Amino acid sequence: MKIAIVGASGAVGQEFLQILEERDLKIDELLLFGSERSAGRTYRFRGKDLTVKLLQHNDDFKGVDFALTSAGAGTSREFAETITKHGAVMIDNSSAFRMDADVPLVVPEVNPEDAKNAPRRIIANPNCTTIQMVVALKAIEDVSHIRRVHVSTYQSASGAGATAMTELVNQYAELGAGKEPTVEKFAFQLAYNVIPHIDVFTENDYTKEEMKMFNETRKIMHSDIRVSATCVRVPVMRAHSESIWLETERPVSVEEAREAFSKAEGVVLMDDPANKVYPMPLFIAGKDPVYVGRIRKDLTCDNGLAFWCVSDQIKKGAALNAVQILETLI
Repeated sequence: MKIAIVGASGAVGQEFLQILEERDLKIDELLLFGSERSAGRTYRFRGKDLTVKLLQHNDDFKGVDFALTSAGAGTSREFAETITKHGAVMIDNSSAFRMDADVPLVVPEVNPEDAKNAPRRIIANPNCTTIQMVVALKAIEDVSHIRRVHVSTYQSASGAGATAMTELVNQYAELGAGKEPTVEKFAFQLAYNVIPHIDVFTENDYTKEEMKMFNETRKIMHSDIRVSATCVRVPVMRAHSESIWLETERPVSVEEAREAFSKAEGVVLMDDPANKVYPMPLFIAGKDPVYVGRIRKDLTCDNGLAFWCVSDQIKKGAALNAVQILETLI
C-alpha cells in the first residue's frame, strides 16, 4: 500500500505521521508533499528519514492508493485532479468539497457506508467541531430521533493551525514580560480572552464555522436535524469543548442517555459530577475518543437533554478521522 500526505509539515500533517506510525497499517511506501516553504524538510517514519517533496502538477501520485490531504481548501481544489487522476483516493481535510453532492462527508462511527460511494475518488473530512458533535449525537439518535440542537463551542488554538498555537504561547510570554502581544493569526489577542468569532460572518450573521455545523451535520446523519451554533475561540492549546442542548422526538431520560453514551463507538463517558468527574481539554489533549459528561435533563423542554463533550481537534477532529476513513475503505 502506497500512501501520500499532502501538507506534511502542518499541524494536521504531523499528526497524520504520528497516527500512521502508531496504527497497525501495512504501508509499503509513504510519500510526503508540501509547499515551497516546507519542501526539503525531513521527517522520521518507522525508522526511515522521509523528505518532503514539492507539490506539483505532475505524475508523482502515480501508484498512490490513498492521499491524506490537509493543505487548505485552495490547494485541495487546485490539485484534486492531479492527486486522483491515476486512481488514488483523496481523503481531504479541507472545506473544499464537503457539501458537494458527489463527495461523501464521512465520520466512520456515524456513516461509514458513505465512504464506499465516492465517484470522484474524493472523500471529505468534516469540520472538527462537527465531527466530535455527531459522534456524540449518534448515540442519542439511535435511541430517539433528534429534532434540533443548540451548541456553543469552546475551540482551542489548535483549530487554527500550528502558527496559532505558537502565537498563543508567545502572547502569554509577551504579556508576562510586560510587552504588547503579537496579534496576527486571530482578530484579537487570544491570551486571557475569548473571541466569539471563528471564520467569516455570513449574511445571516452566523459565521461560516457555525453554518458548517448546521449543514454538515444534516449531510453526515442523513437527517432533517437543525443545529444552531455559536463558535468561540478560547485560550486553550489543544482539544475543543462543546456545550450541547438537544431536543428528541420522545423524552430520553438521563439514565437512558448515559447507557447510550457508554455503549457508543468512539465515545468515553466521564459523568460523575458529584466527584468532579467530567471531561476537560487539559486532560483530553492527545487522546483519540470523544468524551461526554455533565448529562442532565433540560429544564425548559420535556424532550430536552444537555451535555458537555470534549475531543482533541487535531486527532479525532482532523487527522484521526481521516485515517479511520482510510481504514474503513481498506
